[in-house]
Amino acid sequence: MSDVDTFLTAPPKTRFVFSVKVIVGPIQDLGQTARGHRRIVDILGGTAEGPHFQGEILPGGADWQVVRPDGTIEVVARYTIRSASGALVYVQNDGLRVASPEILARMSKGELVPFDSYRFRTAPRFETSDPALKWLETSTFIGIAARTPDRVAIGFHEVL
Repeated sequence: MSDVDTFLTAPPKTRFVFSVKVIVGPIQDLGQTARGHRRIVDILGGTAEGPHFQGEILPGGADWQVVRPDGTIEVVARYTIRSASGALVYVQNDGLRVASPEILARMSKGELVPFDSYRFRTAPRFETSDPALKWLETSTFIGIAARTPDRVAIGFHEVL
């Protein structure tokens, strides 16, 4: 194995930066559209807390979802966080939620299911004009997410 192969196959290092706990509204089910089975979930507020970032999630965002024929849910959430210092941070968080048909049906009914019974991962991007938070724009993150009946919780990990 060459040096480059060793470098490319090594698992990435990450560090936990913060988590969000997002309060969401009921699912608005638009039904089958040209793009797929479209759903929209309003973002009502929430918190951002962690060792490297804190803030408040402002109401007014939403999660635009497409449910694929196999049940996989494509998520595109857009919302704003007001940091503890008062700076605004725009978040676009794209991801996939994958579960068996039985688990998806239970979740659609508003049931709490075991977090390890599905996979929910995201790739967030951040934008801000605050110089102290510009590092959010130049870092790569992964999100490890969980869905409860009225919330979405996501742990954001910076890929180092």
